[in-house]
Amino acid sequence: MAWNEPGNKGNDPWGNKGGNDKGPPDLDEVFRNLSKRFGGKGNGSGQSFSSFSLIIILAVALVVWGLSGFYTIKEAERGVALRFGQHNGEIGPGLHWKATFIDQIYPVDIQSVRSIPASGSMLTSDENVVKVELDVQYRILDAYSYLFSAVDANASLREATDSALRYVIGHNKMDDILTTGRDAIRRDTWKELERILEPYKLGLAIVDVNFLPARPPEEVKDAFDDAISAQEDEQRFIREAEAYAREIEPKARGEVERMAQQANAYKEREVLEARGKVARFELLLPEYQAAPEVTRKRLYLDTMQQVMTDTNKVLIDAKNNGNLMYLPLDKLIQQKPATIELEAKPQQNVNSSSVSTTRANEPLSGRPSRDDRTRQGRE
Repeated sequence: MAWNEPGNKGNDPWGNKGGNDKGPPDLDEVFRNLSKRFGGKGNGSGQSFSSFSLIIILAVALVVWGLSGFYTIKEAERGVALRFGQHNGEIGPGLHWKATFIDQIYPVDIQSVRSIPASGSMLTSDENVVKVELDVQYRILDAYSYLFSAVDANASLREATDSALRYVIGHNKMDDILTTGRDAIRRDTWKELERILEPYKLGLAIVDVNFLPARPPEEVKDAFDDAISAQEDEQRFIREAEAYAREIEPKARGEVERMAQQANAYKEREVLEARGKVARFELLLPEYQAAPEVTRKRLYLDTMQQVMTDTNKVLIDAKNNGNLMYLPLDKLIQQKPATIELEAKPQQNVNSSSVSTTRANEPLSGRPSRDDRTRQGRE
């Protein structure tokens, strides 16, 4: 049964017993009782606290408010100060004070290098799909722009990185992405990323862009591995050829220099010999004019001696014997310079002919013939 129903003799919530309805307690009476407890004098105006108590409370609150305003900015940080939500400057490292509930300070680390990864499967210009990974390292330059130029500067940088990477990959071929063009792609991505971020004024500076090794789809990975291996072999062969060229070129240059020196020496020798011949002729001319016939014969004999000294001579003395036509004269001529005399006596065959070989200017007498040596060997 409810407390206010007829017939309920229980206590009501306001402390009335026996069901007497006296209403809720007087609020003025409550405030007067509180004022008495704090040393004040109750009156009908409803004053809650005395002036002295209020001053003490305000003083304590002021001290607490003042102490709560001290804060510290670390060496690697910069503080962004806002007063009633408006930018009020940048705070350097050290101990500072702010007006609580009036100023707000946001510390930002501007020296640490942060990184944002980007990856995904992207389409190349030759309509191939390649999986690429990129890591962008950046640092904060302007703390206020980093905090308030965009809702989330890191998210904006991540989206800009993905956009720049897809743009660059879409303008390059897959072979270049996987092999030799990786450095160019890295530089192009860096440049494109800075171009995209410039209008947003995020207060960021790109420190480095690391283009991680790209991978082809798993279905064609073996074929691309073979292609990359072939290109590496090509580069290796090129380096080996360049090393061989560096090894051979100095030898060739030395050979050329040697041949040039030999040619110059030959030229000088021929010139000097020609001059000597001219001088000798000039000396011989008066002798020829004095005795032409004797000088002519002497010149002829000297010339023939010079010519015949370096030639092979085959002397054949054959009378009425045609078998000598079968002698291997070509083999005899191939021997070293010598004088070969064949003596064929009448009524003898080739085997009985006398053949002897002597050096130039050696007498033929005293040397046994080939038949004599043959007979001596049989005996």
